[in-house]
Amino acid sequence: MSEQVCWAIIERARQENTEPEEIVEELLAILRKSSSDQIEAFERGRCRLMERSYSWALWGAAYLINGGCSDDGFDYFRGWLLTRGREAFDAALANPDSLVEIAEEEVECEEILYAAYHAYEEVTGSEIEGVSMDYSDLGEGWDFDDAEQMQRRYPRLWAKFGWASEDEDHE
Repeated sequence: MSEQVCWAIIERARQENTEPEEIVEELLAILRKSSSDQIEAFERGRCRLMERSYSWALWGAAYLINGGCSDDGFDYFRGWLLTRGREAFDAALANPDSLVEIAEEEVECEEILYAAYHAYEEVTGSEIEGVSMDYSDLGEGWDFDDAEQMQRRYPRLWAKFGWASEDEDHE
C-alpha cells in the first residue's frame, strides 16, 4: 500500500515538471500539505522502492551511465529513477538496458531521498522515524570494469555510454 501512496505522490509531482529538481520541489510542496501519516506512508513506500531497486543489474547500468557509481551514487541514481516515474522504474528493474531511452549523462537525484524528512519536520516540528531497509541481496555480482561483460549485459547502454569507459581504460 505504501508503494502506491509513494507513486501517486510522485506522479502528481511529475504532472507539470520534467527535471528531477523541479519534481522534488513539487513533491515537497505536496508533502507539506499532507498529514504526518501520509508523509510516513510516502517514506515507507520510497524505502520499499529503494529496496526493490537494489540489485547488481541496476547498479551495473548506473555505473555505465554515470561513468562509475559508489554506494551513495547508487542511492542517488535510484532517486533519479524514482523521478522518472513508475513505468520507467518498472521497466528498468525488468531490463536495465531500457534506461537507454531516458538516461543522459550523470543521472542522480539525492534530494528525493530526504523529501519526507524535510516535509515531516516542517509539518510536525519533529523528526520522522527512520524506516529500516534490507539491502542484503544484490544478486550475482561481476566486475563493472570488465568491458566485455558490460557490453554483453547492456548492449544498448554500452552503445550510448560505453565508449567513455573504454577511453578512460586506454588513457
